[in-house]
Amino acid sequence: MFDQAVAVADPMQSLAAHLPPRPEGRLVVIGAGKASARMAEAVEAAYGPCEGLVITRYGYGRPCKGIEIVEAAHPVPDAAGMQATARMLDLMAGLGEADMVLALISGGASSLLVQPAGAVTLTEKQAVNTALLASGAPIGKMNLLRKHLSRVKGGQLAAAAYPARMRVLMISDVPGDDPAMIGSGPTVGEASTPADARAIVAAYGIDLPASAQAVLAGQTGVIAPDDPRLSRVENVIYAAPVQSLEAAAEIAHENGIEVVSLGDALEGEARDVARAHAAEARAVQATLGAGASPVLLLSGGELTVTRRGDGVGGPNAEYALALALALDGAPGIHAIACDTDGVDGAAEVAGAVIHPETLTEAAKRGVDPQLALDGNDAHSFFAALDDQVVPGPTLTNVNDFRAILIAPL
Repeated sequence: MFDQAVAVADPMQSLAAHLPPRPEGRLVVIGAGKASARMAEAVEAAYGPCEGLVITRYGYGRPCKGIEIVEAAHPVPDAAGMQATARMLDLMAGLGEADMVLALISGGASSLLVQPAGAVTLTEKQAVNTALLASGAPIGKMNLLRKHLSRVKGGQLAAAAYPARMRVLMISDVPGDDPAMIGSGPTVGEASTPADARAIVAAYGIDLPASAQAVLAGQTGVIAPDDPRLSRVENVIYAAPVQSLEAAAEIAHENGIEVVSLGDALEGEARDVARAHAAEARAVQATLGAGASPVLLLSGGELTVTRRGDGVGGPNAEYALALALALDGAPGIHAIACDTDGVDGAAEVAGAVIHPETLTEAAKRGVDPQLALDGNDAHSFFAALDDQVVPGPTLTNVNDFRAILIAPL
């Protein structure tokens, strides 16, 4: 089911149907995100070689004939991303009304598109990003702050292309599929204010350098939704988590499994959501009589982790570990939690699987699950059990995939 959820979001399978006819004037392809190189590959499969530049995560590059693929760091930005973003802006400079920019945006663009606002340095930008990732703030709040500390997010990338026409193809990795939140909305107008950004800083105790405080004390560069420079921009979400969950549900139905959707836009602290799901799984199992069909609890969205320890983990692995602890070896319940981009947190691991023997096996191997959870060390825990899911670069990103399979006792 996880493999199918990833496959239906593969740009090579789904992007071409959303391309306009190749324009008569100059066409410039830009993009950023973990799926952007694969998206660029799909564009050239339809159009032939194109002029352009796309920034993707290290290891996620794809061969293109005309579009230049630059690899940079995620989830904390680096100099490669910053330099490539500057070159992208140069590439769009001087475009006219007859020209078109095709922008390819997917999850991960928030760290791959890097042009700090004001006097904020790259080192300071990296520190802010690291603090955000550890704060437990939901993705929407993280991205709102990122917009106000950037020269390209919050509609500013699209404004730089004006007066050229821009068509934006997006793969959603955010709960609710809000285009303004995908990659921090580089092509979408932003109505929030610096005061809103300052409120997030205060609420989550984020330590901002003086340069970033100075940016938020004034008028930031985000572009208002009604700004004329956005009048020629068309934003299209062509792939989203719900399509991937539906593809997984089809497989379950084909195998005689009843599917209960918990939603494609779940948010919250990973361990808290896991405990709630464990209680729900137990309640469902209690209703299943002998011979009843198994039930699958299916969900997507983007969970968060408030960093308490110095271990190696991510929201999906932490969810799986907390779920295993809450289920405490309950018979007949198995689960998987993975990020569809193949990367959970900063680790090259998508997530993990659990089963009724998970805690028993951990005890045999001398691994303490509660200690691992307390130290945010879920990846190390599942590595010791050989229960990690490691697909490598999936070249797409439609957020978390969680499935709990419940068999009757």
